[in-house]
Amino acid sequence: MAAAIRAAESGHRVAIIDGGTVGGTCVNVGCVPSKTLIRAAEAYHHAAHHRFEGVATHAEGIDWATVVKQKDMLVEGLRTGKYLDVLASYGDRIALLRGIARIDADGSVSLDGGRVLHAGRIVIATGASPRILPLEGIKETPILTSTSLMALDRLPESLIVIGGRAVALELGQMLQRFGTQVTILQRSGRLLPEHEEELSEALEGYLVDEGIEVHTGVHPKAIRREDDKTIVTAVVNGAEREFAAEAALMAAGRVPNTQDLGLENAGVDVDERGFILVDERMRTSNPKIYAAGDVTNNRKLVYVAAAGGAIAAANALEDTGTPLDLSVVPEVVFTDPQVATVGLTEAEARAAGYNATASILPLEYVPKALAARDTRGLIKLVADADAGKLLGAHVIAAEGGQIIQTAYLAIQFGDSPSDPPRPPFPYLT
Repeated sequence: MAAAIRAAESGHRVAIIDGGTVGGTCVNVGCVPSKTLIRAAEAYHHAAHHRFEGVATHAEGIDWATVVKQKDMLVEGLRTGKYLDVLASYGDRIALLRGIARIDADGSVSLDGGRVLHAGRIVIATGASPRILPLEGIKETPILTSTSLMALDRLPESLIVIGGRAVALELGQMLQRFGTQVTILQRSGRLLPEHEEELSEALEGYLVDEGIEVHTGVHPKAIRREDDKTIVTAVVNGAEREFAAEAALMAAGRVPNTQDLGLENAGVDVDERGFILVDERMRTSNPKIYAAGDVTNNRKLVYVAAAGGAIAAANALEDTGTPLDLSVVPEVVFTDPQVATVGLTEAEARAAGYNATASILPLEYVPKALAARDTRGLIKLVADADAGKLLGAHVIAAEGGQIIQTAYLAIQFGDSPSDPPRPPFPYLT
């Protein structure tokens, strides 16, 4: 979408070839449906568990079918308003063609219906899909992905989640709050292993407090269906162990949608995981082919994908030389509390040669958190002690995704942690 719009607004003609549901991952099976379900679970949980001191609340129970229906209505509305209507507004400058595409050796694009297209440049933006680990018995065992879980007609009584990063934790906490007993199996030694250890430990504690079972250092090897249970066999601390639940969710990362795309014929190189290699201008190893979004080796974030798509079109058609700057990218895990990060961790800063110093502020010292009766979380800042510049900010807080934008601006513009805020912020925020 971003690439097509940028090209059309520059006076070029564009064909979008889409073999799936218009809108891709974010609006259909990613950001939008997951966040509205997470918000519903948060509201239900807070009402049911007397979040505010001295305030009596009551929850009648969850009508899951209605929650899913509301989610589907939201998705359909946004798909129409933000995608189909936008495309239609460009008239004949953007043509939406339905079908599966393949790039031929001569640079043309063939559709599965037999039509062949020719263009000066191509942008590949086919995205990614849930990764299914090759466990013994996986082909014979029904398993949920993030897509199928959000379309269930009823909630399972218990759920095993294979994975311990954003998708696993967001959906796992959501279902636990709706009444499913959730068990998380994480291969690494802790949840969110790329984040600061203080954030990982704090979040695990909050999830356990809500009743979620968290197991780390778990190496799944087999899965099977037995009676009415899904059973995962794994190695934990050198010993074999079994975990059982009504259903299992595979949340172990993503794989690129490049099957039968003709990348080898087109001379487009990929990395060891199959993601398309692009440079900072979104060029592939074929100078006439660009790529953007989750199908590339860039970070799998929708705002990175949108920025990359626009830059790919600009460079492909006008050779603007514009780079995609990923030096400072904020990121949010939409658990409750949220985990929001930007910039370097303390370990990354030291590895990069900085004389790094770090400070931690628990939220129990933040008046906003005290007033909201929710002091879960902390803020960790990482700075260069020599230059006095902020290098990284790492937050776990109920509204972490909102406040991380301020830290992004401070890092991007080289502010010192002791500088007064620009602009001054209202109190209590």
